[in-house]
Amino acid sequence: MKAVVLISGSGSNLQALIESSQQQRHFEIIAVISDRSDAYGLIRAEKGGITTANLLPSSFASRTDYDLRLQQLIDSFAPDMVLLAGFMRILSDDFVHHYSGRMLNIHPSLLPKFRGLHTHQRAIDAGEKEAGCTVHFVTPELDAGPIVAQARVAIFPDDDAETLASRVLHEEHRLYPTVSNWYAQGRLKLEGGIVMLDGNPISKA
Repeated sequence: MKAVVLISGSGSNLQALIESSQQQRHFEIIAVISDRSDAYGLIRAEKGGITTANLLPSSFASRTDYDLRLQQLIDSFAPDMVLLAGFMRILSDDFVHHYSGRMLNIHPSLLPKFRGLHTHQRAIDAGEKEAGCTVHFVTPELDAGPIVAQARVAIFPDDDAETLASRVLHEEHRLYPTVSNWYAQGRLKLEGGIVMLDGNPISKA
């Protein structure tokens, strides 16, 4: 399968996806698109021989205009799946619906807890005993799509947001390629809002 990856920053999850795609060969990353021209992930992609593009929000009059152009750019590569890897934009409903069942995201919390930003500090402040990451299908509601898989890590008494983030990120780098390969192999599908893995339901919206 062909994949387009959307990023905003350093691209460490992108790097994990690149390495997995090269090793297991179930999917090929054909393009990486960023909403920031200085995103280090673009350099990671170029080093991997992957086509890159940056589409800057400041060049567009509205979010609707930006999302329409982003959709056109993605579709020019005719991908089978779209992977959000630290893409820090809230996407419009029309954009999300266009890729329904084909777009995955990884979020650094155990959803449905701690949607949005600053997840690690919020988990610590709430007195949680564990944190983690979640891969889910993308739906219009922020970080609320059907959950595919989660990885958990303990929160230690001396943790701060940085140390916790580091351990969670290690799990992100393992989990996201695993789920992406499931999808590329045809094992993972979204049917009527229900996540199916190997023909069995595992979660729903």
